[in-house]
Amino acid sequence: MTAPARQRPLPPAARILPRTWFYGWYVAIACAALMMVGVGVGYYGLPIFLKPLKDAHGWSTAQVSWAPAIYFCVSGLTAAIVGPYVDRYGPLRFMLIGSVINGISAALIGLVNELWQLYLVYFVFAVAFGMSSNIAVNAILTRWFVRRRALAMSISFTGVSLGGVILAPVASRLIDAGGLELATPVLGALVIITSIPVILGVIVFDPMEVGMLPDGDTADREPPAARQAALAAQLRPWTRAEAMRTIGFWGILIAFLLVLIAQTGYVVHQVTFLEDRLGSRSAAAFTISVTAFGSIVARLAVGIFADNVDRRLLTVILFVVQATAIMLIIHTDSVAATWALTLVFGLTIGNIYMMQSLLVGEIFGMVSFGSIFGLISLAGQVGSGLGPIGVGIIHDATDGYTVPFTITAILTYIAAVAVLFARPAPARAAEAAAPSAPPARSPSGAD
Repeated sequence: MTAPARQRPLPPAARILPRTWFYGWYVAIACAALMMVGVGVGYYGLPIFLKPLKDAHGWSTAQVSWAPAIYFCVSGLTAAIVGPYVDRYGPLRFMLIGSVINGISAALIGLVNELWQLYLVYFVFAVAFGMSSNIAVNAILTRWFVRRRALAMSISFTGVSLGGVILAPVASRLIDAGGLELATPVLGALVIITSIPVILGVIVFDPMEVGMLPDGDTADREPPAARQAALAAQLRPWTRAEAMRTIGFWGILIAFLLVLIAQTGYVVHQVTFLEDRLGSRSAAAFTISVTAFGSIVARLAVGIFADNVDRRLLTVILFVVQATAIMLIIHTDSVAATWALTLVFGLTIGNIYMMQSLLVGEIFGMVSFGSIFGLISLAGQVGSGLGPIGVGIIHDATDGYTVPFTITAILTYIAAVAVLFARPAPARAAEAAAPSAPPARSPSGAD
């Protein structure tokens, strides 16, 4: 197996950073920075903005919950649309445009006065997020890593949790100091100032674009037969129609649809739910940081060994722990237990997103990752959108969070069963195991 000819120069960072590390690790760290500001403001900002929007305008929980519902559903639809184009042309142009719009949209949240304005801003915010964050970063790392993919993704997705640890309390303090009118422009500016230099200066979509191979392998050393066959399976293209005819596709889709209904439904309402129990909005907002901190610790730990274990069983364990943590939070009045269980919940939250990416990459490979992950991400994002609005509606109908959060826990247990079906199609599994399978060549996708 030989490396393709170099097709573009190395980015500026490659001429400055030490060459003792495989450049893919720098790409993973750069993706972590992008996820910290993009997802940190977009995802972890939602529960921080929820109550101030209600208090400022007199809107109900259900009315405000439509904003994150729009955000998740539209971002998922956008990812499904751009996914095939990411596979074909690379994600960099989408990331650049999306990051700028992302920052501007975040800044405008604090300036809305009418519900329709809030929904419109979140619609645009969602389109930008769908272009610039989850699908782009996952497609990049899936190309750069095969054997060490879980560790690389754990590094990258740690940026999401750092967004919660750092940006959630910063956003809360900015709101206390000057309301949403101060907080959202500052956070929006942070997205743009951080994203543009990282995208232009560090990111490369495919190692083959710059004469490298996944995992830092070298062209003069032929990989063992098993590794060569595994790489061949990763380079095998899938159409969406072929993927949708497999049980594995539907196992992943249904499992993550259900778990993200539950997980996001809880996270978006977490601050509002815990404010009375913990005594202040600042204390309740800090639970987001605790959740994110737990996510960082667990994700890095899981990333070390997830490349060597059955990822389906690992995902089942994460689902069961998360559902049980929510059930216990609902039924305790202890402040100490609440903090402890919030940390336990955090141990699962980030790994669940990472496992979704790893399962798609394991079953469908790197060449068609954007197309297939875009569809599965759409289902997950729709679930993420339905979760907050469903919790909001049931909260208003039952005058409390016990019933909606119990439902989310039950959905998570069901998802744990569904993910057991997320296995490679038999024909593809046999091809991947065949030592004689010739490695296909990945399209360059130069951007």
